[in-house]
Amino acid sequence: VQLQASGGGLVQAGESLKLSCVWSGNVDYHSIAWFRQTPGKEREAVSCVSGADRTTWHTDSVKGRFNIVRDDVKNTVYLQMNRLKSEDAAVYYCNHMAHWGQETQVTVSS
Repeated sequence: VQLQASGGGLVQAGESLKLSCVWSGNVDYHSIAWFRQTPGKEREAVSCVSGADRTTWHTDSVKGRFNIVRDDVKNTVYLQMNRLKSEDAAVYYCNHMAHWGQETQVTVSS
C-alpha cells in the first residue's frame, strides 16, 4: 500500500483547509487515519475512518471542526478542517496500518 497526502498550506486562523490522502494497493476494510506532529512532540492521531461502516473518530481537540470522509471509488480519504486554530498547525500524515504517506504541512497564522 502506498499513500500520498496533499492539500496542506498556509491559512489564517478561522479558515478551512481540506487534505487528501490517495492510496494505491489493497486497504480492504481497514481504517485509514490522519496523524499530525509538531517539533518536539510525538505524532498524534487526529481522525480516523473505518472501511467497513465508515465509523469515524476524532481526537477531542478537533471534534466539531474536522470531518473525515472516505471514498473507496476514488481511493481517497479527505480531512476537512474548519475553524482552524494555531494549535492545528503541524505536519500531517495519513496512515494505513504500517504504511505512512508523505507529509503535508499545515500552517495557521493568527
